[in-house]
Amino acid sequence: MRIGFFPILILLAFRLSAQSDPQNKGTGVLFHFGLGGQLPGADLTTRFGSNLNFGSGLEVLTATQNLIFGLEGYYLFGSTIKENPLARISTAEGFVIGSDGGYADVQLRQRGFYLGGLVGKLFSCSAKNPRSGIRVTVGVGLLQHQIRIQEDPLRFVPQLAGAYQKGYDRLSNGLAFNEFIGYQRLSTNKRINFYLGLEFTQGFTRNRRAFNFDTQSADTQKRFDLLVGVRAGWTLPFYGGKQAAEIYY
Repeated sequence: MRIGFFPILILLAFRLSAQSDPQNKGTGVLFHFGLGGQLPGADLTTRFGSNLNFGSGLEVLTATQNLIFGLEGYYLFGSTIKENPLARISTAEGFVIGSDGGYADVQLRQRGFYLGGLVGKLFSCSAKNPRSGIRVTVGVGLLQHQIRIQEDPLRFVPQLAGAYQKGYDRLSNGLAFNEFIGYQRLSTNKRINFYLGLEFTQGFTRNRRAFNFDTQSADTQKRFDLLVGVRAGWTLPFYGGKQAAEIYY
């Protein structure tokens, strides 16, 4: 059976048109997975050095105005501790003595997280792809940080057993504000979707432990903790078109 030239041409044009139709239109639901690195500022500089962090987020991107509403969170960790809460139970050389009289290998690490909500906008830089451009968001949430005490698995230290660690870990948390500015790309074919930019966090925290064993006092000082860093991540987008049955995924 022979097929005419014009039907083939029309079919080919239809397929090319369908392939060129942007797949990133409509209301978007965005899942983010990101990595970052941060430097401390203000009161946080006396306790910790730089940190690395990873996290994720869930956002809604509006269909016409590119407004952003979402939730995000990240877990932060580091190895530079600038204050030693174990000084009172350490030797002059800085070693902690175990129950058997030997030196215990006790390590101090930074741990914490940020969890909050955000709003923002994606400012388009291209008429061909209005879903890529400058991303600006502001958020509010909870910032928490503490000193993690990693005990020696081979040597028991009675002063650090169980709940006693709470007297040394400096657990602090409080209200925090977060800002991000950078570039976000949501490709028309959904194959390359990412973001990269600068992030700023301001935390109004305080020590949540009733008593610090090393200072023999309660820490009631209000803290102002700053974090400044770079964050990059990959985005998994899902889009819903103007019609209920028009869904891109």
